[in-house]
Amino acid sequence: MCRIFLLLVALAVPHAGMAADIAEGGKLVEEKKCETCHNNKTMGDAKAVYLRKDRRVTSMEKLKAQVAVCNSELNLGLFPDDEEHIVAYLNDKYYRFSSSRSISK
Repeated sequence: MCRIFLLLVALAVPHAGMAADIAEGGKLVEEKKCETCHNNKTMGDAKAVYLRKDRRVTSMEKLKAQVAVCNSELNLGLFPDDEEHIVAYLNDKYYRFSSSRSISK
């Protein structure tokens, strides 16, 4: 009986070690209009924020922090796993930092 209860609890709680979904991250970037906001800030190509030589984001940790800042400052309402999906998408598409254990395709 105790084993069944523990199994149910384990299935109900999201696992922190679950892999982020790159495709889901792309959908969230589009849904939350991230590139529109970046376009407005750069007055041009939205992707320039990610690709410029003097970018602030220079590591996976900084990428995670920047996504969290955008979520908080813009009240995007993203859950932590949503942020991880976006980080995985941005890293795959633009940054190419060393692969984190939680990021997969």
